[in-house]
Amino acid sequence: MSLINSEKKKKPQPIDYGKVTHFSVGQKNSYHFVGIGGCGMSALAQLLKQQGHQVTGSDQQSSDVIDRLQNLGIDVTIGHQAENLDTQLDVLVLSAAVKPENPEWMQAHQRQIKIVKYAQLLGELSKEIPTFAVAGTHGKSTTSGWLTYTLQRAGCEPGFVVGADVGQLGCASSAGQGQHLIVEACEYDRSFLNLHPSCAGILNIEQDHMDYYRDLDDICDAFGAFIDQLGREGVCVANKSDANLMRTLSGKPTRVDTYSLREQADWSAGQLEMIDGYAHFNLMHSGYDLGKVACKLPGWHNASNALAVAAMAHHAGLVEDQIIDGLNHFTGVHRRLTLKGRLNDVTILDDYAHHPTEIQVTLDAIQAAYQPKRLWCIFQPHQHSRTRFLLDDFATSFRQADRIILPEIYFVRDSEKECREINAEALAEKIRENGGHCDFLSDFQQILDMLQRELCPGDIVVTMGAGDIWKIADELIYRLR
Repeated sequence: MSLINSEKKKKPQPIDYGKVTHFSVGQKNSYHFVGIGGCGMSALAQLLKQQGHQVTGSDQQSSDVIDRLQNLGIDVTIGHQAENLDTQLDVLVLSAAVKPENPEWMQAHQRQIKIVKYAQLLGELSKEIPTFAVAGTHGKSTTSGWLTYTLQRAGCEPGFVVGADVGQLGCASSAGQGQHLIVEACEYDRSFLNLHPSCAGILNIEQDHMDYYRDLDDICDAFGAFIDQLGREGVCVANKSDANLMRTLSGKPTRVDTYSLREQADWSAGQLEMIDGYAHFNLMHSGYDLGKVACKLPGWHNASNALAVAAMAHHAGLVEDQIIDGLNHFTGVHRRLTLKGRLNDVTILDDYAHHPTEIQVTLDAIQAAYQPKRLWCIFQPHQHSRTRFLLDDFATSFRQADRIILPEIYFVRDSEKECREINAEALAEKIRENGGHCDFLSDFQQILDMLQRELCPGDIVVTMGAGDIWKIADELIYRLR
């Protein structure tokens, strides 16, 4: 390791959390999880089971996650019904998707059983163990998965709740055996304010979830309250290149550790270059060169995510060799530029991007890494309210795509009024006004028929969105075979 101006600098030290090998939530209780098959719910169920609590659950359908829970000795019932609640039940845990008319919720209310939401319970657990929360409008799943992988590769065995499956971890959540809990912290419904993290990584702040938030200032206020949860003892790993975040941090007493690809920051990328779409750089920390990083994830945005991972891994106690090793070997999370297949010299990708900024950086990364003859983007807008509020931004975010196809907007949470005010045809027209070659085809079969007719060798197809657009990628592979 080389030193730069080392005579003037004292190497910063990570937070000392002491010996923490387990955590508990009060006395031993009996918990029932409604919607236990969800990513976060299943992880919390495992954590409580590991602590010796009695844990049961229910869900609408079976899955690999349900099988795993049952193998751990957690009794899971398929279907929601009042009879699922044990006579000695202490606490009912609800996923965000459960409605008040759910029979198990109604039964617990009638019996005056304590009822908590997933986010509330996760918040209680975060009081008991050093918790690393990854927040921001974009990049949370990749960054929290990358941090988990880095710690796991270093032998730390953290508990984790990531918003997407991580192939190298074998799942999206786990109880773990170590002294850390890593969580993806969602700002929707201000649910991340339930958390009490020791370290929070904030990647960016932009307008989103406008069905819930009033405006950008309202979003920044929520992130400010999240930062306040750290107090004076915690640390905020912050993207110095994000103006909204820096404004939100202004005047906060919390200790801040910054990172940036462009600004002078505590963590930076020296000798940064893009080779075939993948970032190569020297990881720099307060003037120290910690080693060479060659990202296996494409795009400038993932180079920035790597710096966030490095800073948080440092505060978890990892040394430079362990950090570099994790950065150099992570291959990504499910539905983040996932290669689905190559057939007849046509490459098919799938991605979760559903916000204009995510679309733009993802298409940039595809162009740099794959250099396609033509880039087809099959984008499924997600939420009528998001599409309406960010219509102009969406219209300019597809400039790297040669062909764009839109199905109808994927319905999530919106009111009937929102559904009447915007549709995918209006977005397609806006994209065309901005120079994009865009077709609106409401039916998936129509989209597949067009692709089958018009695709040529050298083309790349990316299905993109947070709904069920991935089905087109799977069916297209079947047809091309």
